Amino acid sequence: MAMDRSVFRSIPLFAKMSEAQLDRLTAQATARRIPQGASVFEQGDPANAFYLLLHGRLKVMQVTRDGQQIIVRVVHPGDLFGFTRALGRPDYPGTAAAAVDSLVAAWPTETWDSFVEENPHLAMNAIRTIGQRLDEAHTRIREMSTQEVERRVAHTVLRLVDQAGRSDPGGTSVDFPISRRDIAEMTGTTLHTVSRILSAWETQGLVEGGRQKLLVRDIPGLTRLAEDTGA
Repeated sequence: MAMDRSVFRSIPLFAKMSEAQLDRLTAQATARRIPQGASVFEQGDPANAFYLLLHGRLKVMQVTRDGQQIIVRVVHPGDLFGFTRALGRPDYPGTAAAAVDSLVAAWPTETWDSFVEENPHLAMNAIRTIGQRLDEAHTRIREMSTQEVERRVAHTVLRLVDQAGRSDPGGTSVDFPISRRDIAEMTGTTLHTVSRILSAWETQGLVEGGRQKLLVRDIPGLTRLAEDTGA
């Protein structure tokens, strides 16, 4: 599907581009609609393209050597992803699947070098994105190494609310389907443990769950729980 450059003009990442730069960018891009549950790419596939999420939400998952699936990040509208050339690897390290019906723009991987050379602010965005991913990875490793499971789950839920929160009657909901299994895969624990924790939080009035739904009713209360060191 061909791209309309007005789609890019509305995205802050491309706001400072000249008309000529946008024309070149648009000419090389194609659009793909990704139905909910379908994958943009699979772990281990040759990295033939890099992407920008225009609409929707994606979950990036990895399967470890022992067969455990973990969710390593959520891709939000306006995020670049799949730019493995910048990481010096020829394949995708994870699977990017649509949490809801999504729309992505794709460029051939071989255009990455010219993509960033002609648009230095895009290169800086890519560097910031890599830095943010590393920082989040370090945070999650630290949480898994030093924190009890309940605090890890609290931090994960608060990050989801911060990144994808939507004001709803009675609280703030995550604006894409999120299951207890998803939260378990984000925190490196079991579905049983996450179910037990969320059920307890529901009793305490901190959250309200449902099928593929999470509503946080008491953000300050959950924040206190996340920061509680037990001292």
